[in-house]
Amino acid sequence: MIEIDPAIDAYAEAHTSPPTPVLAALAEETTRDFPAHGMMVGTLEGRFLEMLVFALRPTLVLEIGTFTGYSSISMAAALPPDGRIITCDVDETSNAVARRHAADAGVADRIEFRLGPALDTIAALDGPFDFVFIDADKPNYRNYYEAVLPKLSTGGLIAADNTLWSGRVVSDDDDENTRAIKAFNDHVAADDRVVCVQLTVRDGVTLVRKK
Repeated sequence: MIEIDPAIDAYAEAHTSPPTPVLAALAEETTRDFPAHGMMVGTLEGRFLEMLVFALRPTLVLEIGTFTGYSSISMAAALPPDGRIITCDVDETSNAVARRHAADAGVADRIEFRLGPALDTIAALDGPFDFVFIDADKPNYRNYYEAVLPKLSTGGLIAADNTLWSGRVVSDDDDENTRAIKAFNDHVAADDRVVCVQLTVRDGVTLVRKK
């Protein structure tokens, strides 16, 4: 994440509604058992996603990158009665954790878990998607964006996570992931089909809507 004053981060979290017991248990398990636990969205971004879903009242949400399920469970809690989430990932171990905690949270019936390459899943879906959350492998961000944009509903939103990439987007770092995020950010900002805003929520979240 971006380096910010830990006191400010703690203050923001203290003034955000705390996670449910299920999400707190999920966060504890993820931190304990997964070396890449930093991929989990956590309390602040989880509540942010929940608020977006609550405001949008989407019928169909697409999540690209399930990990252990914190984000999908957060969003599912705010869905309208006819809403559902399709979430994509390729890792069976983390997916099993997500499914178990979704059941514990009472939202398993609102989430459809898909295992396999997300681009294949997207190609097989008709949409329209009312909300899309992109939080997966960075080199494919632009491919995911281009795959979902034509299937975005009128009034729908795309949210892309990690678009500030721990501040490396303004550094001289030249690894594959940093190059991919920089290229994605430039592509979206120059895309005359959309309106976008890049936010400094945790590691950067970019919101996109079609004109």
